[in-house]
Formats: sequence, C-alpha cells, structure tokens
Amino acid sequence: MLPKAPWKRNRPATTRRRPAKPRRVRAVAHRIAHPMAGSRVPAPRPRPPADTMTPPEPIPLLPGEPTLTRRLFFALANGFTVTSIALALASIVLATGGNVMGAAMALAGCVIADGLDGPVARRFGVASPFGAQMDSLADMCAFGVAAPVLFHAWMTGVLPEPVLLAVSVAFGACAAIRLARFNVSPKDGRYFSGIPTTLAAAVTTLSVLLLDTPIAASALMAVTLAVFMVSPFPYPKLGQIAKLPVWLWIIPAAGMYFAHEWTFYTLVWSYLAAGPILWIATRRTREDEDGEPLLA
Repeated sequence: MLPKAPWKRNRPATTRRRPAKPRRVRAVAHRIAHPMAGSRVPAPRPRPPADTMTPPEPIPLLPGEPTLTRRLFFALANGFTVTSIALALASIVLATGGNVMGAAMALAGCVIADGLDGPVARRFGVASPFGAQMDSLADMCAFGVAAPVLFHAWMTGVLPEPVLLAVSVAFGACAAIRLARFNVSPKDGRYFSGIPTTLAAAVTTLSVLLLDTPIAASALMAVTLAVFMVSPFPYPKLGQIAKLPVWLWIIPAAGMYFAHEWTFYTLVWSYLAAGPILWIATRRTREDEDGEPLLA
C-alpha cells in the first residue's frame, strides 16, 4: 500500500481548523440558542433599604412643645368638638324616635359646644389643623345632618312628604357646600361669607323651642337659610353685632316677652336681609371707586 501524499495526511486535532461561518449565520444561530437575548426585559427593581420598609410614624396632633398643660388644653378644646358629635347623634336618634323637643335641646347643646371649641383652642394656643378638621366634621354631623332631620321630624304632617324631604335635603347639601367653601376660603374677622351653618341650625332649633306649633312659613325660612348659606352675601359676626347701641337690645328683649313668635321671626328676617343690603352697598362703593359699574 502506497503511503498517502503529505498534503492528504490527517492533521493533528490541535491544528485542525473549522471553516468560519458567515456573520449572518452566526447571528441566527445565536438567536436560536439564546431566544431572550436582546429582548427588552425590565430590569429587576432594586430592593429598598431596610429603613424605608418600616411603617411611617404618625404625625403629632398637637403642634409645638407637647407639655402636660398644653395637652390638657388640647384635649379640652377637642372634647367640646367630640361632645358636639355625640349630641348630634343623640339629636338624630331622638328626632327619629318622635321626641322633637329633646332633639332640639340636644342640637342646642351642639351650637353651644361649637361656640366653645375654637375660642378655647385659640385662647390657650393649642389650635391645630387636626382641630380644624375635627370641627368641620362635627359641624357637618350636627348642622348638616341633625338639623335637617330635626326639621323633617318637626314639620311632619304640615307639608307634603315630597316637599318636606326636598327642603331637608337642600338644607343638608347647602350646609356641606358652606363648610367646604369655608375650609378653602380666606378668613375675615368682621364678616361671614354667607350664613354660617351654626346660625342656620340655631334658627332651626329656636324655631322648635319657641314656636308653639309649626307653620308652613317655617319651610320658607328653611329654604331661605339654605340658599343664603351658599350665597356670597356678607353677614356681620357676633363681634360686630355686639357693638350696637344698648337701646337697640331693649326693643327685641321686650318683644320676646310680649310676643316671642313675631319678635323671633322679625329678628331672623332682619338678619337675613342684612346680607343682600351690605352686598349691594359694597358693590356701589366699588363702582364709585373704580368709576365704572361692576359686571354681575
């Protein structure tokens, strides 16, 4: 047997070379072997540090230095607010149970408690955003829910049920709008913007306590109170009313003694009319200053 030619002999394995594949063939083979290569797979989110995984601590309800004295005054101020909520719930239960007078007395307690929580908080320097939110929720519970329920229970049988229900719902809705607008509006130390909910509920409560029998005119007064709560009319605060001459207080005091019903209605309608009168006077003053009429 003849030996193979030198160029036909088997080369060692270490020196054997494989033919190079074209670039396109290598790319296809790589995609087949690694199907996820080059795909846009979202990278895993880094794990947050251990300190950020702990639950957040509650914010302090009382701003400033939490001394024992300030905590006691803070609890006192918010205690009046909680009392208002409790009396409002009691008024709702009593009104739905038929005890209208008891419900009216409980709502009168809400009016008193609402008039104490804010002054106490400001007097002792413990006013806080928490107290403001609590006061707004208490006002809605008392003057936006309990007052319409009391009015509905008091006027049952005097007006048709659809009319009575519409008036009660309108009163509660306008009270909610009035409270929400108060929370986002700038505060004026002299005038209210619209009838405050506390005053509207106080009128409803006094109507039940002072009037012998409910009349249809009370529904008109309730509708007027509801509309004027969301109106832009300015109404003087109690500090402005207290500056009136003393002799002006003698006339309504005598009227409440001799004819309390007519005197009560006269005082309420006089205060309601003061808002539009002040609004018109303010617009005329601005027209005189600007030299041109204001658009409606």
